Amino acid sequence: MGPDKHTARPGGRRILMVAVTVVCAVTVLAAPGTAFAAPSPTPSSSTSASPGASASPSPAVTLPADKDLEAVREKLDDLYHDAAVATDAYNAAQEASQQQSAEIVELAKKIVKGQQQLDELKARAGRAAAAQYRTGGLPDTAQLLLSDNPSQFLDGAGLALQGGRAYKDLIRELTQTQQDLKQYAADAADQWNKLEAGRKAKAAAKKKITERIAAAEKLESQLEEKQKERLAELEREAAYKAQTAWLDTGILDEIHSKASAAGQKAVAFATAQLGKPYVWGAEGPDSYDCSGLTSQAWASAGRPIPRTSEEQWKQLKHIDVKDMRPGDLIIYFDDASHVAMYIGDGAIIQAPRPGRTVSIGGAGSMPILGVVRPDA
Repeated sequence: MGPDKHTARPGGRRILMVAVTVVCAVTVLAAPGTAFAAPSPTPSSSTSASPGASASPSPAVTLPADKDLEAVREKLDDLYHDAAVATDAYNAAQEASQQQSAEIVELAKKIVKGQQQLDELKARAGRAAAAQYRTGGLPDTAQLLLSDNPSQFLDGAGLALQGGRAYKDLIRELTQTQQDLKQYAADAADQWNKLEAGRKAKAAAKKKITERIAAAEKLESQLEEKQKERLAELEREAAYKAQTAWLDTGILDEIHSKASAAGQKAVAFATAQLGKPYVWGAEGPDSYDCSGLTSQAWASAGRPIPRTSEEQWKQLKHIDVKDMRPGDLIIYFDDASHVAMYIGDGAIIQAPRPGRTVSIGGAGSMPILGVVRPDA
């Protein structure tokens, strides 16, 4: 059972409406306009006070050096990254278990139907054996010699020959049905074993997820409020720096593709989820994880795609970054542990991590592994 789902904050709907308006304006899903960039880094809260400030001692907690908070930020990134990898493993195990359960149900139906067919074939074989016993099992030549009406016998012999062939077909069908039943049983046992292995994999992944998130939350809880504010600034600055470096490559000068009709629907769905909380393993409608958002967005567009970011990377068509268009999915990190949807002008919609909500960010704010297209 996954963690409890949370609701958006009271002001979330107002923020949601503003964000939706921004996205719709930015991505008319046509040619790119003004490039998306994160807001400029805010001034450090550690800036010295003005000369006219009071000389009385300040009760505020002295912030640790930025390098210490930077170490905290990197540690949090590592913990949440590990949780994301485990979430992908959990989602994959969950998807596999659903498929295996469905396969077991189908095999059970085949076994029941096969057993009924086997029972019927055995009954028919029994009736054929009884008929043969009543004739004494005499060969055709002997029955011809003993017959009072040879002509009638010859007519019957033709029917008997057909009956013999039918009996052989009956035995062949009975044998095949027995073999099929044996294979169905073996397949069902194999699926049960896979299901049990998947259950253990899910449990291990869930344990890792909860441990990593708990460790991250504990680390954050040890910070003073001003430290948390400065940490948030450092996170924004890191994202801004990465996004700026990506834009400085001139990549947006090469990206001119418009969204497909299905891509428009996928972006519209993702946009409507802005402000909803990230919950690992969730795929809506009240909360999402990263691949839960992208898979549901494309399902709403009539194009079902794999559930996990790793499988989205493996199975969907790879596209050059310069050729991407709104609706395409950007896969991040070397292990394909995160995915977001490109919406145009250098921006993405994503479900970032625990403690965050579905939001708009810079496409280059994280290390890009590659781009995939669900409706290629």
